[in-house]
Parts: sequence; C-alpha cells; structure tokens
Amino acid sequence: MPASSIGFRILCVASRPAADLVEALATLPTPNISDNMHRQCGAAAGLRPYHRGAKLVGPAFTVKTRPGDNLLVHKAIDMASPGDVIVVDAGGELAQAIIGEIMSAHAAKRGIAGFVIDGAIRDAEAIANSNFPVYARGVTHRGPYKDGPGEINVAVSIGGMVVNPGDIIVGDADGVLAVPQAVAREVIAAAGAQNRKEEATLAAIAAGTVDRSWVDETLRKKGYLLPEEAAPRKAKK
Repeated sequence: MPASSIGFRILCVASRPAADLVEALATLPTPNISDNMHRQCGAAAGLRPYHRGAKLVGPAFTVKTRPGDNLLVHKAIDMASPGDVIVVDAGGELAQAIIGEIMSAHAAKRGIAGFVIDGAIRDAEAIANSNFPVYARGVTHRGPYKDGPGEINVAVSIGGMVVNPGDIIVGDADGVLAVPQAVAREVIAAAGAQNRKEEATLAAIAAGTVDRSWVDETLRKKGYLLPEEAAPRKAKK
C-alpha cells in the first residue's frame, strides 16, 4: 500500500513551540492551566501517571496505532527529538501493552520527555520506580503485536482530548492535558495570575486572615436565607 495512504503515513511535526512556552508551562499546575482553558481543553479522562512523580512537559509527537500494536511507537522513539512527548492513541484498549520497561529505557536514553498512552503498559513496577514520565490507561502483562497499521504525527484523541502534533503536553499528579500553541501565551498569563492568587490565599489561610465573606454573598445571590439572618420565631404563649 502506498506510504501516503490513510493509515500508513509517517509525517514530521510541522511546527514546534518556542522553548519559553514549554519552560513557562513547566512551572504551572495542570488544574490552573485547565481552569484558564475554561475546562474545555479535554483532560485525557481515565489516564493516570505510573511513574515516580516527575513532571511531564514537552511538544506532542503523536502516534495513532491499531489497538494492541506498537510498531509505529518503535518508529516514533527513533524519530522524535529530545524533549518530545510521545502521545499514543491506541484506542483505549487494555488487552495488550503498548510499552514496557525496555521501550521506556530506550526512550529515556534518547532524551524523550515521556509517554502518554491511551492504552496499557506493562513492567509497571519498573516504571513506578523510575522518574521517566509515563501516563497510561491501565496495566497488563500481555505483550503487543508489531504489524501496524498506524500513523505518526496526525491528530489523535486521547481519552476525549484532541492532540495535534506540536501541542504542548503538560502532566502532573492531577493528570495530563494539551495546550495548543496558538493559545499558549494567553493561557500561561492567565494561569500564572491564578497561581499567584492561590499562593496569596494559602498564605492568608496560614496567617488566619483569609476572607471567607464570598461564601455567604454567593449564597444570598442564589436566594438562600442564612440561619443567622432568619427572623426569630415568636414564643408561644
């Protein structure tokens, strides 16, 4: 079948994000990024970190593969640039693992930033003891096929989150998300402002000076009658 046919394409990343965008997003927690994308960015539902806890950030290098097959993932490891995040749409299938300890070690050696896999992994204990970031949907001992078909650097869907090659992937203990390059500076500015506001709130909590008046104000606007504001009952004669 011709290499240009759908399902048999190997492409390059057309546009990579500026380094300062990646560096800025690395300093921000995923909840603040998500909030300032108005919770519309998708959240790779069902995926979780399996590694020891290192943060994940870098440009998306995408793979779309037949569920249970990792031939194109091997090619992605060979093609991706240092700092890239290999993002694999394996259809959410958990019957076969897409990567394990050996592929993770090889990717780490090549300078890959990490994996995001809508599918299963294996060698979970080895990955759990490593700082190399791996996000996945589940674990199985069963190995993969290496037959294809599959595509590299096309748009993929990861747990309901659309990821395009070159999107900036950010992952931490709360999950993983993708920030399109076109909105990255706007998101960084807004998420940074929220982060500073939350740090001030935490300082006020620690000092015992936090202002909680907004809770009652919001309840009043919603039509609640607060107990302390209700008219006292008349005592029976």
